[in-house]
Amino acid sequence: MDKFVLRLDNAIKTINNADYVLIGAGAGFSTAAGIEYPGKRFDENFQDFIEKYGVQDMYSATFYPYKTQEEKWGHWARHVYVNRYSVGKTKLYEQLLDLVKDKDYFVLTTNVDHQFWINGFEDKRIFATQGDYGLIQCENACHDKLYSNRELVFEAIGNIYDCMIPSELVPVCPVCGGNMEINVRKDNFFVEDEKWHEMYGNYSKFLEKIGEDDKLVLLELGVGFNTPTIIRYPFEQMTHNNLNVTLIRLNKDYAQAIPVNKDKTISFDEEISEIFDYWARRI
Repeated sequence: MDKFVLRLDNAIKTINNADYVLIGAGAGFSTAAGIEYPGKRFDENFQDFIEKYGVQDMYSATFYPYKTQEEKWGHWARHVYVNRYSVGKTKLYEQLLDLVKDKDYFVLTTNVDHQFWINGFEDKRIFATQGDYGLIQCENACHDKLYSNRELVFEAIGNIYDCMIPSELVPVCPVCGGNMEINVRKDNFFVEDEKWHEMYGNYSKFLEKIGEDDKLVLLELGVGFNTPTIIRYPFEQMTHNNLNVTLIRLNKDYAQAIPVNKDKTISFDEEISEIFDYWARRI
């Protein structure tokens, strides 16, 4: 039996024996699920934006300095539709749910594509720290209410011309009359509404109920160094500070364990989909 299979079997055994599983999911997990920002999906859905603005991928396109609100929302309507509303369920997220559905689990994620909800994870077990593509807020955070953008997006995508939407479709803050923004954390104006604080409270309660003798698995999926202080570094600290914690890290580029946690970390730099296909056969 090769070392890869031994690691796979060791990891699935550790998950099965765990009292609690804390999932930490980053952008790499959604990429592995097929929600890719560069390449074919980008070329097929954003050809007009590529030709007009020279943008290189869906991620960098979100930072392009669009000159008007009509241009900005032309981009965001397309982006949100492609990555939030048109994707549906994905095999990898469904496999993850099958893996943990009978465990006491919780999800901490920096992803904003709503995939955990779409694929049936319990609402009370999810904390999406960085926002949600399906929500908009006042650009200047003049109040802490969020609004669904579904109706806006579906009307806008059928009315994009020259990469712009009609002026009458541009959303306006109902309180101050200013511009609106996607509820994604990118500056100090990110709105943490009542639901955000509810999710944070659920996460805190999950951590508080784990005792010293309980076996906890930290299942870290596709988390790199874009925002490491949210998942990666806290997971490493929890692994170091607690005797009964095992970190299982799946990351094609950054799978390595820090030296102090080497004996408590099971690392995989292989394809995430290949790993989950194997685990699915062992459940």
